[in-house]
Amino acid sequence: MTELMTTPTVSAQTETAPTPLRILVIDDDRQLCARMAIDLKGMGCQTDIAAAPEAALAYLRDHVYDLAFCDLRIAEHDGLTLLPRLVAANPNLQIVVITAFASYETAVQAMKAGASNYMPKPFTQLQVRELVAHVRESRRIASNLAAFERGGGRLEIDTSSSSPAMRAALEMVGRAALADIPVLLRGENGTGKSMFAQALHQRSERAKGPFVTVNCPALADELMTSDLFGHVKGAFTGAVADQRGKVEAAEGGTLFLDELGDLSQAVQAKLLRFLQEQRYERLGDTRTRQADVRIVAATNRNLETSVTEGRFREDLLYRLNVVEITLPPLRDRKEDIILLAMKLLAGFAAATGAPVRELSPAARDLLVAYAWPGNVRELRNELQRITVLWPSRTIEPEAFSPRLRGQAEPAPNLGGNCSLDVIETEHIRKVLARTDTFDEAARILGIEPSTLWRKRQRLGL
Repeated sequence: MTELMTTPTVSAQTETAPTPLRILVIDDDRQLCARMAIDLKGMGCQTDIAAAPEAALAYLRDHVYDLAFCDLRIAEHDGLTLLPRLVAANPNLQIVVITAFASYETAVQAMKAGASNYMPKPFTQLQVRELVAHVRESRRIASNLAAFERGGGRLEIDTSSSSPAMRAALEMVGRAALADIPVLLRGENGTGKSMFAQALHQRSERAKGPFVTVNCPALADELMTSDLFGHVKGAFTGAVADQRGKVEAAEGGTLFLDELGDLSQAVQAKLLRFLQEQRYERLGDTRTRQADVRIVAATNRNLETSVTEGRFREDLLYRLNVVEITLPPLRDRKEDIILLAMKLLAGFAAATGAPVRELSPAARDLLVAYAWPGNVRELRNELQRITVLWPSRTIEPEAFSPRLRGQAEPAPNLGGNCSLDVIETEHIRKVLARTDTFDEAARILGIEPSTLWRKRQRLGL
């Protein structure tokens, strides 16, 4: 195992009455819909009925549903073509396909189109009750996971990696932690740079001090300067009171500069002076202050190229790059993927009180074969989603997102025999996989978030 993990610890919470599930039944069989509405009401659910695809989509525009029952044949419409539209309208919607024309082939098609379960007609009230109970449990797990994320946990390093590159990085963490000098972490997004930064802090003599993170690409120059060094009242519009910065907040501890390659030249100059002198002024103030902090920085950029292009100061790079640790991408650590996935699943189970999921042989093969453009972050998000939504203890390939299952096709080759739509789809898919937020992905792609949302729906991502 190589990824730095949190030990699952969840504090006790006051039990509150669960919000009723909201369920949408999509079928043109009025008698069946009336019976299901009565049964679901008896189970404490709010139910809406849609007798046509457009009516179903209209409901989804106005409400958020937990579960949808969808017939595969609705009058003259094919329910399989409706499923991707339902998923696009609500990505978290669990869809159960119901049909009187059940077959293995249609079940597989339905799963590929976005269904999470399959129920042949005629079905019983007990079957419906079990599905509703599963959705309630999924929502409970999701709520516990959210609470776990907010609460954090105890950080650990597992040094049992089989990857030579990761073992070298882990060994360097142990050495660098003992020296109170700047460290530069390099690697793609999602490789675990922030976790390594915290590990460096916790293994250092500053472990009892604060660990403070600065997200370098997040703010404009003036606000970034204020975020780093603080400001005095009246320093800029909206500065209604004195405010200390993150340098001051990190006193005696570690200041982590995340993705510092995106800092402007103006902020780089202020940061260089601070690194040289350990002195700074709050924005709008003349008083010089002293600070005692250790700097750990991270970047996914090639800073040497940025220096050559005039976008990053060479002297600042030398100041930061005293110790360099490069984190390998997950695609270069295939020997670690299964062990890492098992530890993530065990952590999610402990955090939520759910049983530990197991990976089938076919699911293991899929995990190892996938390229993981979003690295450990993408793996973590995928397994977290499965922990919430997958109904079985054993994870099969059908549990994974379509992008994982569909990677058997070769990636588009620039200049090759593929359309612009194919290239655009693959590029957007990879950017979405490696970014934390929709806004961040839109910024990288150079488009508005609303435009990205429409493209995502159109391309079926």
